[in-house]
Amino acid sequence: MTLHTAIREAELADRQGAHLSETPAPGETVLTFDRVSHAYGDLMAICEVSFSLCQREIVCLLGPSGCGKTTLLRVAAGLERPIAGRVLLGGRVLTGPEVMVSPERRGIGLMFQDYALFPHMSILDNVAYGLKRLSRAAARREALAALQRVGMQHYAKAYPHEVSGGEQQRVALARAIAPRPGVLLMDEPFSGLDQRLRDAVRGETLGLLKEIGASALLVTHDPMEAMRVADRIALLRAGRLIQIDRPEAFYRRPVDAQTARFFSDVNELTGIVRDGVVDTALGRFAVDLPEGSRAQVLIRPQGIEIAATGPEAHVVDLRFFGDVNLVTLGVAGLQEPLIARLPAEQDLAQGEVVRLRLREDHVLVFPTGA
Repeated sequence: MTLHTAIREAELADRQGAHLSETPAPGETVLTFDRVSHAYGDLMAICEVSFSLCQREIVCLLGPSGCGKTTLLRVAAGLERPIAGRVLLGGRVLTGPEVMVSPERRGIGLMFQDYALFPHMSILDNVAYGLKRLSRAAARREALAALQRVGMQHYAKAYPHEVSGGEQQRVALARAIAPRPGVLLMDEPFSGLDQRLRDAVRGETLGLLKEIGASALLVTHDPMEAMRVADRIALLRAGRLIQIDRPEAFYRRPVDAQTARFFSDVNELTGIVRDGVVDTALGRFAVDLPEGSRAQVLIRPQGIEIAATGPEAHVVDLRFFGDVNLVTLGVAGLQEPLIARLPAEQDLAQGEVVRLRLREDHVLVFPTGA
């Protein structure tokens, strides 16, 4: 997206109304983005982004690579100056047309993706590094207290290369919380860990953030991680804020088909709207779309069930995945097979003919191209 194209799109969206289903979060507003835009040359990185982070809240900035997540985080930290908009902390303007508070004076903590620990410093000195306003003795006391919070006090004299990746992550977290920032910014903090360690460290980090009452803005490209961690999710796409809401709303009420696909696997059907319904090979679905328009029907694999009556299908393939079987189903009238997630104890065989029922809560209908 070029700068000029993005500005035109922003003006159009402003007139039409943004497709945001934001649910207000409890607590006082801490960090606010007010129509923030930033570009690198003619490439628009973020465009007209507005939302607020509340006290004791964790918001995940979610989206694919290149959507503007890290740029927005860097703007909040004061590492980038946006071309338009304001950033406020508790009502105080940190970034604006005539204001640019330096990173160290913002009262905002930043935890980098690669942890950015100094290899020549001990773990204690790494954590104390950002406490320059305190005396050396006071800084070391605060650093040790922060290490104790993350269970790393016994490694105070060690060096980063002497501890594991998960332990380095804890050190980086201790360094970020040691100055007691008003807001903590975290850029893909768990991406460098293997899956099992990631789950454990993520759980510990979430528990600590809740324990200390932190307000945190966390970048991730993983929708499942966002669902596990966030009080609210802010979904970015091509620099634009598409939807901000609680995790369950993204699953139950995505604003468009692309958002629905991002959060779960789907089977896709199309049909024409006639008399308020769209007719497909799997049944008829009520819609609120213009007469004669083309609609796309998204059906999650877990929304397909075996029933006594309903559309007929035959089992093309069956794969065992522990509690569920991933079943490929052929249906007359459909060019592509359906994928269903069925209970593993359901006795099915390749080639078997079955009848299907759809759970309405796993069926989503959108206009084609949404």
